[in-house]
Amino acid sequence: MSEPLVLIERKDSLAIVRLNRPDKLNALSPDMLRALAETLESLNADEQVRVIVLYGGERAFAAGADIEAMAKAGPVDIYLRNTRALWQRIWGIDKPVVAAVRGVAFGGGCELALGCDLIVAGQTARFAQPEIKLGIMPGAGGTQRLARAIGPARAMEMVLTGEPLAAEAALQAGLVNRVVADEQVLDAALELAGVVAERPAVAVRLARQALRYGLERTLLEGMELERRNYLMTYDTQDQKEGMGAFLEKRKPEFRGK
Repeated sequence: MSEPLVLIERKDSLAIVRLNRPDKLNALSPDMLRALAETLESLNADEQVRVIVLYGGERAFAAGADIEAMAKAGPVDIYLRNTRALWQRIWGIDKPVVAAVRGVAFGGGCELALGCDLIVAGQTARFAQPEIKLGIMPGAGGTQRLARAIGPARAMEMVLTGEPLAAEAALQAGLVNRVVADEQVLDAALELAGVVAERPAVAVRLARQALRYGLERTLLEGMELERRNYLMTYDTQDQKEGMGAFLEKRKPEFRGK
């Protein structure tokens, strides 16, 4: 029996999803993308899980796509593989996802990190869209999400040169949330995820939806969704508990309802 491509570990209301193709630096083959999509969807449906931490291990987050599987392919071959549908399933998760990045997050690995909500990076982590060096370009959101994360000028340089951005530069550019020592990456990601998990789950998911949606729409459209989701939080038990606890000067006990 071969090793599973994705491993799961649970810690209370957190789930650690670990990419498990170390011999290929977690290169994102169609099989790995499918396994990741299925794993995330199962955790998304699990009421006990509040936040997901996505981790690639000590050597690499993910080194991009599987070039061996792509080198001799034509456009029809790539189209029929329909990896776009797998990416859409991964992006369709509506629970917060924290990326814990050690080593390289290149190509599809960078795009996978960009699709997460928060990124904790190790000091030696590097982010890149090196597709241009292979005669192609990013095809899983790299040109779009990167520009939204760090601005068009920096994104243009990364995409057109294919050169990596080091962790500290990524922090300054707004690509990542925190940079810690390499050996502390997973613990720091779990700590951040734990803080989010303590917040009211419905409000977290509604706020996340509004923020992500607003980045892809006009300001007016984003404001409309924000207002709708804001009103919806008043129909939750956690809203009553949160405001009641504030007035009573005690710590709230959120139940995710």
